[in-house]
Amino acid sequence: MNMGLLAVIIILYLATLSYLAYLGYRQTQSAEDYLVAGRSIHPGIMALSYGATFISTSAIVGFGGVAGVFGFGLLWLTFLNIFLGIIIAFAVFGIRIRKLGVSLGSSTFPELLGKRYKSRFITFFSGLMIFVFMPAYTSIILIGGARFMEETLYMDYNIALFVLAIIIGAYVVTGGLKAVMYTDALCAAIMFIGMAILLFSAYSAVGGVSAGHAGLSAIKDMVPDGMRAAGHRGWTSMPESGSPYWWTMVSTIVMGVGIGVLAQPQLTMRFMTVQKTSSLYRAITVGSIFIFFMTGTAFMVGPLSNLFFANSKGMISIAAAGGNTDLVIPAFINAIMPTWFVYIFMLALISAAVSTTSSLIHVQGAAWGRDIVQTWREWKPRPDGVDSSVTFIVRLGVLIGVILAIIVAYLMPISIVARATAFWFGICACGFLPVLIGSLYWKRATRTGAIWSIVSGYAVAIFGFVFMHIAESQPFGIAQAIFGRPALFAFPWTHVDPLFYALPVSAIVFIVVSLLTSPLEKEHIDNCFHDF
Repeated sequence: MNMGLLAVIIILYLATLSYLAYLGYRQTQSAEDYLVAGRSIHPGIMALSYGATFISTSAIVGFGGVAGVFGFGLLWLTFLNIFLGIIIAFAVFGIRIRKLGVSLGSSTFPELLGKRYKSRFITFFSGLMIFVFMPAYTSIILIGGARFMEETLYMDYNIALFVLAIIIGAYVVTGGLKAVMYTDALCAAIMFIGMAILLFSAYSAVGGVSAGHAGLSAIKDMVPDGMRAAGHRGWTSMPESGSPYWWTMVSTIVMGVGIGVLAQPQLTMRFMTVQKTSSLYRAITVGSIFIFFMTGTAFMVGPLSNLFFANSKGMISIAAAGGNTDLVIPAFINAIMPTWFVYIFMLALISAAVSTTSSLIHVQGAAWGRDIVQTWREWKPRPDGVDSSVTFIVRLGVLIGVILAIIVAYLMPISIVARATAFWFGICACGFLPVLIGSLYWKRATRTGAIWSIVSGYAVAIFGFVFMHIAESQPFGIAQAIFGRPALFAFPWTHVDPLFYALPVSAIVFIVVSLLTSPLEKEHIDNCFHDF
């Protein structure tokens, strides 16, 4: 690579990001500006920011590499991402979330739930869960970007990780959500161009769509014996029903992430930023097209990499990547693409890392300053509307979030990107989804029902990940230390994602406890639902 040209590209890219962050900084005059972008963002920018926040290096690098192992079956996740993550999220959830947020004056996701159910505990506990567990997700976004820089630029992984974190932290601290959303829009445009070129080039490298699919079906005999025994039936077929691979793909990857997107705090925040509710309808088309080219490309390119490496090296992609799924996509790109594309895709991946990580760190900072510290101390905003105390504490939370993300990233093992994503999406769905739906559609929902639903959802989900789901329980080692085995129960429980039992528990607890306890005041409920 031409290092001089690379330096110029990076400088121009950072200069543009800095300018957009500066615009956000100049327009940030109050806590509301910092937390929800003043509720004045254009729907196009909101849709691009939502998509760029949704799609990170975990989708491109991590899940692309996982698709290289599992095959085209992961395209079901693309379907759920568009149907649930865009259409349902915007038209069914987003409209009401924005209206409720305006009615209650909420600036964060935990605050929205807390004010809806009139519970400081919900605000505090939800903010605490976000602040404690989100670094696991934030760190793997940094890992994805740093791994690509390591593989492509021959850059030390630790340096790449540190540089990414510093860049992101700098403009999130200064500019708040406006800076985040402006830079997200630029990042989304770069990501779209890079992924569209990659999709076309990948099919060209294997002889086209028909030849590529036929060739991939023909090499199913190259599936390793261990994978075949676990249910793998080739990269153009679903795994054998009920097998370990089937449970992992369907319950953890497809359902865990596909359903979990509806309760993501960093995405829910986007609905609160637009000026008009009708703007969300206009954003659906932009968001759907963007998500298709992001996840669809990753989930098609990953499987196709097996055919390419089989023809060129006589091995499947996971072997070509040295057994690390996080390196499958970088290795494939380095093998088929000219140098000029590596520059573009490097910017696309850095953009994916920057856009998602900045949003996550912003949410962590908001959780710390607004939901934890302010709720604990019951601070009051200043009369002039510039709540400098809250903004300062939120910025401090951003710095803490950056540091935690770097520390956790150094501790993470290889091939962790997709697993950590599924973990975060799963616990959010179990803890928040029933209560969120109830806050928008069920007037009879009670404060006590919401509290017990959130607590039980998180408790059962975390218990499942620590003691039952072997992909996490084995690395954690807690079940092994206490019970002398990596998981409490035998298959299929070792491969059933905790979402499958924690989410029903959370929903049942919410409904039953709400029906057995006193409803909230009619005046409050009327205020919450008056605009629906």
